[in-house]
Amino acid sequence: MKRRFRLFLPAVFILAVSLSGCQNSSNSSPSAEEENTDSGPVRLTVWGAEEDEELLRQIFDGFQEKYRDEAEFLITYQPQSESHCTDALMADLENGADVFAFADDQLNTLVAAGALEPIENADMVRSANLPEAVSAASVNDTLYAYPLTADNGYFLYYNKQYFSEEDILSWDNMMDIAGEQGKKISMDWSSGWYVYSFFGNTGLTVGLNDDGITNYCTWNDTEGAVKGTDVAKAMTGMARHSGFLSTDDAGFLEGVQNGTIIAGISGVWNALAVEEAWGRGFGASKLPSYTCAGQQVQMASFSGYKLIGVNAYSQYRDWAARLADWITNEENQELRFLLRGQGPSNKNAASSEEVQNSPAIAALLEQSESSCLQRIGGNFWEPVTSFTAELLAGNPSGKTLQEQLDTMVTGITAP
Repeated sequence: MKRRFRLFLPAVFILAVSLSGCQNSSNSSPSAEEENTDSGPVRLTVWGAEEDEELLRQIFDGFQEKYRDEAEFLITYQPQSESHCTDALMADLENGADVFAFADDQLNTLVAAGALEPIENADMVRSANLPEAVSAASVNDTLYAYPLTADNGYFLYYNKQYFSEEDILSWDNMMDIAGEQGKKISMDWSSGWYVYSFFGNTGLTVGLNDDGITNYCTWNDTEGAVKGTDVAKAMTGMARHSGFLSTDDAGFLEGVQNGTIIAGISGVWNALAVEEAWGRGFGASKLPSYTCAGQQVQMASFSGYKLIGVNAYSQYRDWAARLADWITNEENQELRFLLRGQGPSNKNAASSEEVQNSPAIAALLEQSESSCLQRIGGNFWEPVTSFTAELLAGNPSGKTLQEQLDTMVTGITAP
């Protein structure tokens, strides 16, 4: 997911586990050095989302039961944002986490840095997971990580007390309804991950060059059915609308809970909290269209996947691989859905009745027709944030929209 968050301070819990009982694993057997526990426990550090702590406790308990005759373990969990995982890992790769969750757009960087090695039981992982998730975990058809979720995208949450099924087809209508009620619909313009939705179905493009580092971008084009300035004008109108609010994830949830926000664009990670706040009014749908260049443009989205990686420098890499495989197996992906509402990448888990009946997952699947896999270089984010900040502030620089678009694109495509 390429959402940008501040790093969490690493509050830690430690599971000291004496393990007994052995069953066959899909991973290769640990090396002789790792199987020899006379020198002490197998020490593994796991990075995961802060909200996953209770879930991971249960998953580690299951791992303990499965391998309780194999070795003594000391598993240390540290909360770490999936979207900032690579930044944290690259700061000290050799001493970084043994097992870590990360967003799929970071895969190329991790592979290029030598942080990940090909998965040994790749055929089994491929057969167990959705093809799109396998593709997101692969570079040049080589699998480097374990698929964890297939839900790292965004869609529309709306309160049915205010909007009909017809109302939610139009972003403009929704802003008008919210404004008339003294309420807001929200979206995070500080993140290019969301801002892409306005450009994605216009013929204006952005993506990664063949070097895997730099970007191409045509968001400032002056020709075509939809020009860059057409999108910028539409966004300027939204920024001024009384029914619109740009806010981050925390602000969205706060507004939902206090009643000021009655619709917003976010992902499945907020499904449980939004449903709790709105109760029977809880609704989820694909993104609406918005008015641009005199026509209705369906809002696009980036799709994404969460993956589990195994640090190539791990002292206990084979055991780390076993744990990564365990975290992402069918049973634990089902548990993740039940506890966290996150959509499985495992084929069997994803086809379960519970998952298929989830409004948030259904909305994400509906939106997938207008989404694409995110592959963007690091220079994308800050120029987009600067561009939207100028629009939201009412254009204090006095520059024309074309000048602002040109500046943004120059930054995005910088070498």
